[in-house]
Amino acid sequence: MTQGDGSADQAMAAWRRAASARARAASADKAALRQEELAAATGREVHLRAAEAMRSTAGCHRSSAQLQESFARRLAGWAQGRGPRPRFMSGVAEACGTSSAALTLVDGRQRQLAVAASDAPARAAQDLEFMLSEGPTKDATLRRDLVSVSHEAIETRWPCYGPALIAMGIREVAAVPLGSADRCLGALAVFDPRPGLVGTRTFTEIVGALTRTVLLDPDADPELYGGTDHRDVVQQAAGMLSVHAGCHIEDALALIKARAFSGAESLEALARKIVSGDLKITPGDWP
Repeated sequence: MTQGDGSADQAMAAWRRAASARARAASADKAALRQEELAAATGREVHLRAAEAMRSTAGCHRSSAQLQESFARRLAGWAQGRGPRPRFMSGVAEACGTSSAALTLVDGRQRQLAVAASDAPARAAQDLEFMLSEGPTKDATLRRDLVSVSHEAIETRWPCYGPALIAMGIREVAAVPLGSADRCLGALAVFDPRPGLVGTRTFTEIVGALTRTVLLDPDADPELYGGTDHRDVVQQAAGMLSVHAGCHIEDALALIKARAFSGAESLEALARKIVSGDLKITPGDWP
């Protein structure tokens, strides 16, 4: 680990968040026990419902603590020369029994604002959604509900996105919205998750933990320890193209997406070429 790279601070923050999450879990368990005692004493169903809600909250906090501790341990291993620098989302993917998971934040029109991915396939899948404006994350945020699709149904449901995802070797995808009671702020997408995981209490607790980690807790970290990409270079490239081609930024962004999808390079690689000047921009080059 190099001096001043911030890894030690990230590890300390992860351990601190883990301790805080475990304390919240213990508090929720204590509250649940009290509600269960009241239910036994009064026979009132409302106390049992409250206890169940508290137990669910405690489970989410424990899952959050486990994700934070996993990240801190990975950072320690990396500092000792074991493996590449860890991403927080890699721990989320591992908890889901896969290597590929991505968190995407969206605006009020369900357009991608930022993405954090565990690995290259997960990032490529989110880039496909960004370019094509269809896919599991978009559906999950629009419907505010779980989306789970596998095998041939992937191509049927998403005529453009589906075949490209299948071509990547992915055979199952699940996406679930993240947010508060009154607003959806994004979604977690998991690719080829552990069989039988989706829809279980464990999966629900992972989703709840991630929601708290990114959005709801007092010490929430939407940047996921620096692992979140706000697509700044893509937006910069769209701004440059809009000036050179004499079009609106949204039209320029659509042109960049189309060229990236039809070409062999990634969206980010294409955007970097535009920004650096390696790709000359003229209106005739952009169908």
